[in-house]
Amino acid sequence: MTTTIERPPAPETWQSLSLTQAKLPRWAPALVGVLALAAGALLAVLLGWGIVAAVVLAGLVHVVALPGWSLVVENRRAATDRLMTALVWGCFAAAMVPLVWLLYIVVDEGLDGITLDFLTNDSHNPLAPDVGIAHALVGTLLVTLIAAVISVPIGIMSAIFLVEYGKKSRLARAITFLVDVMTGIPSIVAGLFALSLFVLILGPAIRFGFGGSVALSLLMIPIVVRSTEEMLRLVPDDLREASYALGVPKWRTIVKVVLPTALGGIITGVTLATARVIGETAPLLVVCGATNTMNLNPFSGRMMTLPVYIFYSFTQPGVVPRSAPPGTDPPGIARAWAASLVLIVLVLLLNLVARVIGRVFAVPTK
Repeated sequence: MTTTIERPPAPETWQSLSLTQAKLPRWAPALVGVLALAAGALLAVLLGWGIVAAVVLAGLVHVVALPGWSLVVENRRAATDRLMTALVWGCFAAAMVPLVWLLYIVVDEGLDGITLDFLTNDSHNPLAPDVGIAHALVGTLLVTLIAAVISVPIGIMSAIFLVEYGKKSRLARAITFLVDVMTGIPSIVAGLFALSLFVLILGPAIRFGFGGSVALSLLMIPIVVRSTEEMLRLVPDDLREASYALGVPKWRTIVKVVLPTALGGIITGVTLATARVIGETAPLLVVCGATNTMNLNPFSGRMMTLPVYIFYSFTQPGVVPRSAPPGTDPPGIARAWAASLVLIVLVLLLNLVARVIGRVFAVPTK
């Protein structure tokens, strides 16, 4: 005889538990953004504020309203996530605004001054209408190239010592400390050091392009050391140990295994370091000086560079012609904006080259 046990009926207080949580619709951030803009514009109109204040107010409303709505509908974790996401996007927008505004101003002010004559003529007479930046452009390229020739071997060799040979030795710690100090030195200090060095050797009247290259190399070396050091540390130790197991000497392992593996990152770091120093003004103004003629010899005579050309164009803009309408800027102002645009394009090209080289020489990963 079998007995069956019947389950008692479920109490009325029991309720089915849902495994899903209510979520805001996908268009919720866009809706809150539109309402925030409307609220900011309304308050700006009522209080007489400008566009910038209205946008900032709209951003604050969005940061507060969207997480608040999420807290009511979803849960605390989702509200916190939306709050942090809104703050990250807000910081990104705040960082992009001055960059975009700067590019817009430079392009708007300098694009009209970019002509073939401006890029190919020398500035023999700053008051003449056919003034160009050819001498400054060539000087910038020569000074930066020599600085790279000085900095790259020293920086890469120092990084190799720190990673492959020095490890945690006292000398390696001292070099790391000095590299950190050099990373934060002002550029004018590097220029004064190079000037004092060559003044002691060659006399007080010395001004030449090679001195500017030495000053720029002081700013480039710590960047090259740091970037190369990080790239060398990313090389797996298994590659080194496999090479040692085959009887390959350490120096040959570094040359044939370690450096080729990290080559893409090293070249990228060198290119970014070059882009970092190509726009320095203070050391070049102190050591290279200025001239209105072409000088192709970096070891003799003053040499003009683009940053120094921009500086002098702003500080010594010339005289407005009498036939010009009232309110016209001196001719040097337009030339300074055009030279600034050329310098920005050079830096942009160097960064693009660094990206391309990094992708070409990057080690493929499975």
